[in-house]
Amino acid sequence: MEKKKPLILVTNDDGITAPGIRTLVEVMKEIGDVVVVAPDSPQSGMGHAITISDTLFCEQVTIKETYKHKEYSCSGTPADCVKIATQEILHRKPDLCVSGINHGSNSSINVIYSGTMSAAVEAGIEGIPAIGFSLLDYSLNADFEPTRKFVKTITRNVLKNGLPKGVVLNVNFPKLKESEIKGIKVCRQANAHWEEEFDKRTNPQGREYYWLTGKFINMDEGEDTDEKALEEGYVSVVPVQFDLTAHQFIKDLSSWSLND
Repeated sequence: MEKKKPLILVTNDDGITAPGIRTLVEVMKEIGDVVVVAPDSPQSGMGHAITISDTLFCEQVTIKETYKHKEYSCSGTPADCVKIATQEILHRKPDLCVSGINHGSNSSINVIYSGTMSAAVEAGIEGIPAIGFSLLDYSLNADFEPTRKFVKTITRNVLKNGLPKGVVLNVNFPKLKESEIKGIKVCRQANAHWEEEFDKRTNPQGREYYWLTGKFINMDEGEDTDEKALEEGYVSVVPVQFDLTAHQFIKDLSSWSLND
C-alpha cells in the first residue's frame, strides 16, 4: 500500500512571486503535497501583525502553468495567510508549515520582527509543526540553490521526529556556495540588537519624514549562538518557543508586595 504524502503548507513574507518561496515550493514538491498561501506583496518586518480593521482577500492564482498544486495570493500578512489557509482553504490540518525562504537574516533578535517567522509561529500556535527558512542575502537575485539540500534534510527530520508543543524552528543559511557550507548546527539565539537611527528629511511640500536606519550589534561572545554558527559557515537551527513567560522570574516576582 502506497504511503500517503504529507500535506505541506508553504508561505512567506516576501510575496508569492519571490524567488525564495519559489525555491521552497520546488523542494517541498519532492517531499509532499503542496498548497501555497502567501502574501500578494512584500510583508517584511510585519512581525505577528494580523488584519482586523480591513477586508482580507484571498484568491487562487497560477504562477506556472506546469504546477499541479494549488496556490493562493492573500492581501494580508504572513500570519493572516496561515490563518486563512487552515480555516478556509485546506480540508485538513497540514502535516507541516514551511515559511520562506526569506531574503535576509532572521537570526538573533531579527526573529522578533520577522514576518517569515511569525507565519511559522502562527502555524505552531495552531498545532502544526513549522519551520522558518532564511538566507543571509537581501538581494532579489539571491542564489537559493545552495540551500536546497539542507532544507530537505531539516524538513524530512521534522516530519519524521515531530516538534514539541509550542516549539518551531528558525533556520538561517549563510551566503555561501553549497560546497563551502560546513554543515548544520543546533544553536541558541544570540544576544544582539539593532542600534537604530532615524534619517530625518523634508519632502518638497515641507513635511518632515523619516527613514529608519541602523547597525546590528552582537554583544554575545558565546560559541553556541546562531550568529557564531553563521559566521563560521554553518546553517543555524534555533528551536523557538512562543510562550513568552519568563518562568525563572515567577517565584521572585511573587515575593513582591504587590497587594499591599
